[in-house]
Amino acid sequence: MRVFAACLVALGLVALPAMAGTGGAGDKDGAAGSNAPAATAKPANPPAAAPKADAAGKAEPSSLVTESELQQLRDLLDSQSKQLQEQQQRMQLLEEQLSAASAAREGAVSSALAAPANAAIEPTMGVPAAAQNGKAPETPNSIAVKGITITPIGFMAAESAWRQRALSADVNSPFNSIPLPGSPFSKVSEFNASGRQSRFGALVEGKLSNVKIGGYYELDFLSAGVTSNYNQSNSFTLRQRQFWAQAAFNSGWTFTGGQMWSLVTETKKGLDNRTEAAPLTIDAQYNVGFSWARQYGFRVTKNFDNKVWLGFSIENAETTVALHGQNNNFLIGAPGAGGGLLNPIANFAFTTAPDFVFKAAFEPGFGHYEVFGVVSTFRDRIYPNFASATNPAAGAFNDHRVGGGVGANIRMPVTKKADVAFHFMGGDGVGRYGTTSLPDATVRPDGTLALIKSFQGLATIELHPTSKLDIYLYGGGEYAGRTQFTKAGSTVGPNEGYGATGLPNFGCFVEPPPGSSVSTPTGVGGGAGFVPGSLASCTGDTRTIFEGTAGFWYRFYKGSKGTVQFGPQYSYLQRNTWRGIGDGTVTGVGIESNGAPHSSENMVFTSFRYVLP
Repeated sequence: MRVFAACLVALGLVALPAMAGTGGAGDKDGAAGSNAPAATAKPANPPAAAPKADAAGKAEPSSLVTESELQQLRDLLDSQSKQLQEQQQRMQLLEEQLSAASAAREGAVSSALAAPANAAIEPTMGVPAAAQNGKAPETPNSIAVKGITITPIGFMAAESAWRQRALSADVNSPFNSIPLPGSPFSKVSEFNASGRQSRFGALVEGKLSNVKIGGYYELDFLSAGVTSNYNQSNSFTLRQRQFWAQAAFNSGWTFTGGQMWSLVTETKKGLDNRTEAAPLTIDAQYNVGFSWARQYGFRVTKNFDNKVWLGFSIENAETTVALHGQNNNFLIGAPGAGGGLLNPIANFAFTTAPDFVFKAAFEPGFGHYEVFGVVSTFRDRIYPNFASATNPAAGAFNDHRVGGGVGANIRMPVTKKADVAFHFMGGDGVGRYGTTSLPDATVRPDGTLALIKSFQGLATIELHPTSKLDIYLYGGGEYAGRTQFTKAGSTVGPNEGYGATGLPNFGCFVEPPPGSSVSTPTGVGGGAGFVPGSLASCTGDTRTIFEGTAGFWYRFYKGSKGTVQFGPQYSYLQRNTWRGIGDGTVTGVGIESNGAPHSSENMVFTSFRYVLP
C-alpha cells in the first residue's frame, strides 16, 4: 500500500508541470470553489500563445475540464496521503499495544513455569493492566529482551529470631540441636537479627511454536564465610537456592534440570516447579515434619489434561550417619578437597548412584493429592583385618545397601478462606529428607552400614480471612528408629548403633565448664569465653521431635508497586531421646537419671518485607 501511494505521488509530481503547461496566462490553478491553494509555481518556460477565449472572455470548456480533473487528482492524492498517515499512526499504536500485551503474557505464570510457592512470602507475577479509558498502561512486571521475557522476583527482609535456649543460629533453626538439660546452651537465651533471608532472582522465558524454554534462578544470603560475623559489617556470603533450566512442551511433557526443590517436596499445582508448598514460616528451616531437599535434579513430567501428572527425577545423593564407639574398620567418604571446590570442614560420602524419585499427582476438581517413592543406594568400604599390625587393609571390600521410602500429600480447601493439608513420608535411609536432618544410617560392629527407619509427618491449616491477612498453624513430628548392636566383650548390652540401650545418657544432665580454644582446618576457632563445654557421657540420640507453630502475615499494601507486609511467628519444640544408661560416675560424683533426657524450646520470629510485584 505504501509503495502504491508513493508511485501515485511521484506520477502526479511528474505529470503536473506538463499538464499545467496547457493553461493560459490568466487561468487559475483550480476551478471555482476548489479547496486547492490559490496559486502554484508556474512552468519555467510558459507558452508564447494564450488559449482561445469566447466572447465573455472565458476559457474554452476543454481547458476547464482539464484543469478540473487536475485539481480533483490533486485533492485525491492529498486525501489519500492524509489517510495513509492516519492509518500508519493507527498501525504503529496497535503494534505498541500488541507488543505490551505480548510481553505481559510472556511474563505471566504458566502451568510449565508456575507461580511462586507462597504468595505471602514470595512475589506473584501478575499481568500488567492494559490501557483502558485513555489511561496509560501500568509498568509491566517483565522485561522483553531479544525475544525472551525476564521477570525479576524477590523480597527485601528485616527479620529477628529469639530463642529461650540458645542454638547459636540465625533465622534457621537446627532442630536436632535443641540443647539437653546439662548443656550450657540450655541456660541462656539468644537474640539474632539480620536481613540475610532477603532473596532475589529472575524467571527467564522464551516461547517457540510448540515449546516454552527458559530458566529460573533464586539467591539469598543464608550462608557464611570465614569472615562472616555480627561484629560490625555483618557481612555474609551469597547462596545459590535454585538454578535450573526448563523446556515445557505444548504436549504436556516438561524437562527440567539444575538445582531445584526435590520432587519429594509437595507442590500445589501438578508437579510444576515454583509451586512448592513450603510452610509460610519465617524460620528458614520451615517446620518439623516437612520433607524436602534443594539439590541437583533432572526431572521429567507429563501433564494429562490438567487432571493427572506423572513425574520421575534423578537427584543428587548423600549419606548422613550417626556413630558411637564404633570400630575403625569402615570408610564412607572424605572431607572436601580444596582443589575440588568442596568444603574442607564438611564430610562428603562416596555415593554410588543418584537418588531416584517417582511421583504422581491428581487434581480431580477438589483438592490436590500426591503419592511418591524414593530409592537410595548406600555404600562403604570394609576393612575386616583393621586390627592387624602388618596388613590392616587385607581383604578390604565394598558393601552396598539399598534403601528408600514412600510418602503422600493431601491438600484441599475446606472453605474459600481455609485450606488444610497433610503430609507423610517414611522409610529406611530417608532421614535427610526431613527438615530435622535425622541420620540415614549407622554402623554395625563389622563396619557395614545399617539403615535407620524414619518417619516424617506434618499437618497444616492456612486461613485467609481477608485479602490482606494470612494465618498459618502447623503441627509436625519426626522419628528415627532405634538401630542397636552389641560389640564383642560388651557387659552392658547393645552398645553400638543408634539409640542403643548400652550407651550412656547420665551425663546429659551435668553442665560442663567452658572448654579450651579449638582450631579447624581453616584456622577459625573459639577463643577464651567462646567455647561452651561439651557434655560428657551423653549420647542423646533423638527418638522424636515435635513442633507446633502459629503465625500470620499482614499486608499493608499489595498492588502494582509491590507488597509491604509484616509477620510474627511463635514455635514450641519438644525433643525426646532414646533411653540409655541412666546412672554412672562423672568427675567422681555419682549420677542417677532416667536415662532418656528430653528438652524443649520456645522461639519467636518477626519479619518485615517488601516483595517485588
